[in-house]
Amino acid sequence: MTATPIMPELTFVTILVAFTGVFLICFLKGAFGGGFAIVGIPLLSVVMDPVAAGGLLAPLFVAMDLYALRYWKPNTWSRQDLVPLLPGLIVGIGAGDLLFRSLDHHAIEVVMALVTLVFVGLWLAGGTGVSARTRSTPKAVAAGLASGVTTMVAHSGGPPLAMYLLPLGLTKEVYAGTTSLFFTVGNATKAIPWLLLVRPAGAELMLMATCLLAVPSGVGLGWRLHRFLDQRQVFRACYGLLTVTALKLLWDGVSGYLA
Repeated sequence: MTATPIMPELTFVTILVAFTGVFLICFLKGAFGGGFAIVGIPLLSVVMDPVAAGGLLAPLFVAMDLYALRYWKPNTWSRQDLVPLLPGLIVGIGAGDLLFRSLDHHAIEVVMALVTLVFVGLWLAGGTGVSARTRSTPKAVAAGLASGVTTMVAHSGGPPLAMYLLPLGLTKEVYAGTTSLFFTVGNATKAIPWLLLVRPAGAELMLMATCLLAVPSGVGLGWRLHRFLDQRQVFRACYGLLTVTALKLLWDGVSGYLA
């Protein structure tokens, strides 16, 4: 993709929808850690081109992540999992950038959606989709790589990471903190290629500045919800959000081919 996406005019509806989408993403980040950014992106796509929405959100993700680390402190990070996950993430973002510019990313969306739905289906049937409560460096690197590709292509890096982390038996705080730091690194890395792709200017920068106001309240309210949920409720919610994410990816991929 070489053309620069065109942002819409800054009408009240555009600002309201963008602010609401950013608030929703921030809320989910505060409640469940990172990895559910795609849930808010369809809302922004109502008022702007999806690629323009991705470019608008790329720097905002960094602001959200840095603010979220106020709540997800180092004692909530699983370092033994992050060490093998992060190198794969960085490489995956580079590969995802090449794929985004040269290949049909709808195929990636469809494949990722189907794999995620199978994983959720196995969980509902009493399985997990990966070797339960075991760690594997090759699996962690593969999960990081897949997450890097999909987060760059479709802001949907959550499913591959969740498929690795959810079966490990982490506490809800460590799960949320680990995903939060993981995507802090990922979003900071992918912000550069996204900004080079979209090249935001006056109107876009004004909209970004407006949406920044949603970050403290969204993350803070999400974190307060997290504190009141028990372990099983949090992970049920995570699997539910994975299902929503997968269905959205499947819709985007299939509709992209039919358009």
